[in-house]
Amino acid sequence: MPVSLLWAVDVYGRVYSLSTAGQVWEQCRDAQMEFKRVTAAQQCCWGIACDNNIYLNIHASDLPVRYQEETYENQRWNPVDGFSERLLPSDRWQWSDVTGLQHQPLDNFRLPSISWEWEGDWHADENFEGEPTEKGGWTYSMDFPATYTKDKKWNSCVRRRRWLRYRRYKAMDTWAKIPPQQTMLPDPFSDISCGGWEISDEPSGRLSLWAVSLQGKMWFREGINHHNPEGSLWEEVPLPAEVVQISCGPGDLIWAVLWEGQFIVREGISRDCPKGTSWAVVDSPSPDVAATHVAVGMNVVWALTKDNKVWFRRGVNSHNPCGSGWINMVGEMIMLNVGLNDQVLAISCEDRAVYFRQGVTSSELSGKTWRAISVPRDGDRSHSSASASSLQSAGCYFCGEVRAQSVVSDVESDTDKGSLDGASHLVASISPISPESFVDAPTDHSEEPIDTPKAPVLEEEPIPGEEEVEAPSAGVAISSMATYTLAIEDQYGADEHPLWAWVSGGGCSVDSHSQLNWFNSLVQSVQSMSLSVTPAQTAAWRKQIFEQLSERTKREMDNFRHYEQAIEQSVWVKKGTMQWWRDWKPHKWIDVHFALEQFSGPEGNKDGILFIYYNFYEEKKYLHAFINEVTILVPVLNDSKHSFAIYTPERTKQRWPIRLAAATELEMHDWLALLSDSCCNSRGIQGPPSKQAAWSVTCKGDIFVCEPSPSLEAMPYPTPCDQMFWRQVGGHLRVVECNSVGIVWGIGYDHTAWVHTGGYGGGFSQGLASSTDNLYTQVDVKSVYIYENQRWNPVSGYTNRGLPTDRYMWSDASGLHECTKTNMKPPSPQWTWVSEWAIDYSISGGTDREGWQYAADFPASYHGYKTLKDFVRRRRWARKSKLTSTGPWQEIPPISLIDVTILPCAAQSSVDVVPLWAISNKGDVLCRLGVTTLTPAGFSWLHVGTDQPFKSISVGAASQVWAIAKDGSAFYRGSVSPQSPAGPGAKMYCWYHIPSPGKQKLKQVSVGRTSVYTVDENGNLWYRHGVTPSYPQGSSWEHISNNVRKVSAGPLDQVWIIADKVQGSQSLSCGTVCHRLGVQPVEPKGQSWDYGIGGGWDHITVRGNSMEPPRLPSLTAPAPPSPLPVRNMEVNGNAVGC
Repeated sequence: MPVSLLWAVDVYGRVYSLSTAGQVWEQCRDAQMEFKRVTAAQQCCWGIACDNNIYLNIHASDLPVRYQEETYENQRWNPVDGFSERLLPSDRWQWSDVTGLQHQPLDNFRLPSISWEWEGDWHADENFEGEPTEKGGWTYSMDFPATYTKDKKWNSCVRRRRWLRYRRYKAMDTWAKIPPQQTMLPDPFSDISCGGWEISDEPSGRLSLWAVSLQGKMWFREGINHHNPEGSLWEEVPLPAEVVQISCGPGDLIWAVLWEGQFIVREGISRDCPKGTSWAVVDSPSPDVAATHVAVGMNVVWALTKDNKVWFRRGVNSHNPCGSGWINMVGEMIMLNVGLNDQVLAISCEDRAVYFRQGVTSSELSGKTWRAISVPRDGDRSHSSASASSLQSAGCYFCGEVRAQSVVSDVESDTDKGSLDGASHLVASISPISPESFVDAPTDHSEEPIDTPKAPVLEEEPIPGEEEVEAPSAGVAISSMATYTLAIEDQYGADEHPLWAWVSGGGCSVDSHSQLNWFNSLVQSVQSMSLSVTPAQTAAWRKQIFEQLSERTKREMDNFRHYEQAIEQSVWVKKGTMQWWRDWKPHKWIDVHFALEQFSGPEGNKDGILFIYYNFYEEKKYLHAFINEVTILVPVLNDSKHSFAIYTPERTKQRWPIRLAAATELEMHDWLALLSDSCCNSRGIQGPPSKQAAWSVTCKGDIFVCEPSPSLEAMPYPTPCDQMFWRQVGGHLRVVECNSVGIVWGIGYDHTAWVHTGGYGGGFSQGLASSTDNLYTQVDVKSVYIYENQRWNPVSGYTNRGLPTDRYMWSDASGLHECTKTNMKPPSPQWTWVSEWAIDYSISGGTDREGWQYAADFPASYHGYKTLKDFVRRRRWARKSKLTSTGPWQEIPPISLIDVTILPCAAQSSVDVVPLWAISNKGDVLCRLGVTTLTPAGFSWLHVGTDQPFKSISVGAASQVWAIAKDGSAFYRGSVSPQSPAGPGAKMYCWYHIPSPGKQKLKQVSVGRTSVYTVDENGNLWYRHGVTPSYPQGSSWEHISNNVRKVSAGPLDQVWIIADKVQGSQSLSCGTVCHRLGVQPVEPKGQSWDYGIGGGWDHITVRGNSMEPPRLPSLTAPAPPSPLPVRNMEVNGNAVGC
C-alpha cells in the first residue's frame, strides 16, 4: 500500500502531517500563518487560515500539473490577397475558440494565479488527427464551420490553425493562496470539506469542494480537476436553513449540521451533477440534545451531539444516503473525521489527543475500539537520544517498568482511572487553552455543567463491554517527561502531548490489514536503546558460534566417512482424492484417486511420477506423467471448481492438458505447491528467476517465468517451445517487462506499477519453495462489465423487449451469455466485490448523458449519439473487484501506467543507468530516472512532451524509441542516446510520425536490437523494413502474420508472440505462446512459427534473454541429427495456419 498522510491542526494553528509508514508528526515548516481547519485528499490538502483565506497544498508528484491553452487563427481567401485576415462580417472572429463563438486573441490569455507559470511561447500545432500537416499547421475547408482537411483543395475558401501554449502549476508542497473572486464573498468561511473523487468513476483529479461561511451559507467550488487544481469560482448552494458544519465523502455522501442541531443530507448527486439537486432533513440522534458535528465516508456517517456523545448511522449507502437509525457508541469526542476505506479518526474532549478507530472493516463499519495515536512531533524527537543517555548514565533502567505500563487494555477499570490522577491534573491544567480563537467550533461549552446528563439512547451497541476509549498511560506520560527535554520555541512542555483541534484523514489510505507504527512508539524507542549491541560484540559472537559448529561437524561426521550408505534410494508417496476432466466424450468430471510418487537417487537427484486412477466400465485404469516431463502447472479457478491444469510436451501440442479439481481451494494450493516444488527439484531449478528469464502472464493475471536454455535461439535446431518449463511466481499482473540485467517491472489491472524485488515464490508457494524476505502483499483491482441491451419499437420507444433472435437484454460483450447484476460473480473465488454496479461512461465510441450507445442492429458499430437509423442501444455497467495476494513485487506510486518498456541490454552490459519508459493511464509519455541494478525502482519520473496521448511504447537495444498513439498512429523518438535517455530537453518536436501500414490502426510496438514489430487492432503482425543506424525510421511495413495478440522482440532480435486461433486436438485455442523460427541477420523476418504453451495466455516478454546461441559446427564436420523435426514450416504464413 503506498505511503499516504494524515493531517492535523493543533490548538495553536500549526499544521502537522503523519505518514502511514512513519512514527512522528512532521510540521509544515513553510507555513508562516496559522490554520483553523484542513481537509485532505490523496493528492492535496485544503485549509482555512486565520486570515480567513483558502489555501491549497498539492503534494509534489513526478507527473507535473500542466494545462494546454488553445486558440484558433482563422483566415479567408480572396482573389486579391489570397488567404488573409480579412473576414466577412458574418464570419467568426480572426482569433477564436474551436466553435468560433468566443473571441480569443493570444494576448487575452492570463495565468489564473501566481501559482502558475508558462512553459513556453505560443506555437502552431502541426499535427492534425495524428498526421503531420504542411508547414504552418493550416487545415482547410470550404467554409466556416465545416469539415477540415490537411490538404488544400480547389474549393478551399477558408483555413484555420491551432495555436498551443502550456502552463504548469509550480506551487508544489507549499501552501498557495486561492485567488479571490472578482466579486468578493460576503463573509469568510468557517468550515471546508473536500471529496467526491469516486462519484461513478470520476476523472482523475476531479474533486468536490464544499465550504460554509460564518453566516451559515454554503458554497461549492466549480471546476476542480487535475489540470485546474485550484478550481475556477465559488457558487452558492441554496439551503433550507443556516449551516454550521459540512462533511463530504469520497463518493456521493454529503451531510451538514444546521444551527438548530439537525442534519441535512444532499440528494441527487451524480457524475453529471456533482452539486446535487435537493436537501433532506434528518433529526438529531437525541431529541433533547442538538447535533454539533458530522463526518461521512463512502458508506458511513458518524456524528457528535452537544454532550460530546458519539453516534453511528445505520443503513447508509448511495441508494439511501439518509440511513435508517442511530447507534450510540462509546467515547466522548469533540471532533470526528472519516478517511479512506471508511476508517474513523477523532479528537477526545478529555485530553485533546487523536484517536484511531480499530476494527473497521467492510463487514463491521462501526469498528471495535478507540486507540490513541501516541507518536512524538518532529521537534520532540531531537531531544530523545540525549535524555535517554542521561537516564542510563544515572543508573536508571526503566525498560521493564515502561514495558508493563505501555500495555493499555481496551477495557479499563475505575481503579486504573483513579491511578491517573497526576496525569488528569496535568491535562486539567492545560485544558483552558481553547482552540476557539483558531477554530470556529460550533459547540458552546461556556455554560455546560461538568456532569452532563446522558441523552436517551435510541439503540445500544451490540457488545458495549468490548469497547472502551483507551486512556493515556501514566507510565508513558512519566517516561516521556523524563526522556524529552523542553524545546525553547515549543509552546508545549516536554511532558505534554500536543493538543489537537482538527484532524483530516481524507488522504490517508489505511485499512484493517495495515500495519501502523502510530501506537506506543516512545516505549519501543526506549526498549531498542536498552537492547543495543555494538558491532564488535556481534562479530565476536558470530566467530565463536562458527568455531563451535565446525568442531561439532568434525566430531560427528569425519569418523564415519568410511561407512557405506545405508539407503541408496528413498521413496515418498502422497495420495488423495480429486476429480478429473475426462479426455474423451462425453467430457465430464469423474472422481479419481491421485498419487504423487517421489524418489531420490544416491547422488541426491530427485524425480517423480504422478498417477491418476479411474474406473472405465468397472475396469480400473490409470494415467501417469513423469515429473521431469511436466512443463507447467496452471490454476484454473472458476465459480464451481478449484481446478488446475498439468501440461506435458505432448499435451501442449494437443492443447489438451490434464485437468484436476480439488475439494477446497486450500487443498488445491497444497497440491500445486507440492507439484511445483517437485518439478523444480527434478530440473535443478531453485531460487529467484535468473536475469535471462522469459516472463509471461495469463489472461487471469497469473505470472509465469521460464529459464531459457542456450539453444533456445540456436540455428537450425532450436529448443522446441513445447519443452520449455514454466514455473509460477506469486502476484497478480497484466503486463510484465524485463531486461538482461535483472530489472523487472509489472503493471496490474488497476494500472498500478510494480517492481520485482528479487524474491521468489509467494501465492500458493510456501516454505522452502518461497523466499523468506522480499515478499509483499499485492492488491489488484479489476472491473467486471455487463451490458444492458434495448430495442426500439414504435409504441413504447426503447425497451428491454427484444426480438426472439436478439441477444440477451443483459449480456456480456458478445451477447451470447446472459449476465445480470444478480447472477454475475467476481472473476474467481479469490476476488471480492468492492463497489456496486455503476454505469461506465468511458467505453470506446462515447456515450450520451445516460451512458447509452446506439447502433442500427446487434451487433454493429456503436456510437454515442442517436440517429434515425438506430434501432438498438446498449450501455455498459461496471463493478470493481479486488484480489489480495503475495509475491516478490513492490509498488511504485503514485502514477498509474498502461505500458512500460526497459532497455534490452546485452548479457555483459556495463550500463549504469538503465533507460525505462512508460505511458500513464492518461496517455502521457514518461521516462524513469535513476533505474539501476541496485535501485530497479528508480526515484522519479520525467515527463516527455507529446501532442496527443499514447498507448504503447518500446525502447530498443540501440536506445531507439518507438510509440503508438491512441489514434493508432506510429511515432519514432529522435535524438535519444545513453547520455540523453529522454532526448534533448524532453521536447515534443522530437517525435517523428511514421505512416501506419495499409491504413491500419496500430495498438502495440516492440523494438529489438535492429528490428521493429507492431500489431494492429485487427491482429496483424507487421515488420518494419529498412531500419538502419543512419535511417532509424525505416522505409516500409511488411505483413508477417495474422491472429496475433502481442509481440515481444528481444535483444537478439528474437521474436515471440501471443497468437489466437491455434488449432488443437479438440478446438481452436486462443492465447498461445509462439516462437519465430529462422530469425537471422540475413533473414530478420524469420521463416515459420513454433507453437508453445497455450491457450489462455495474454502477454510474454523475452527482452531479458540475451544469451547468444552456440555457434554452428564447421562445414566439414557432419551435422548433428535433429532431435525433433521442425514443425509448421509455412513461410511467412499465418501464426495459426488459417
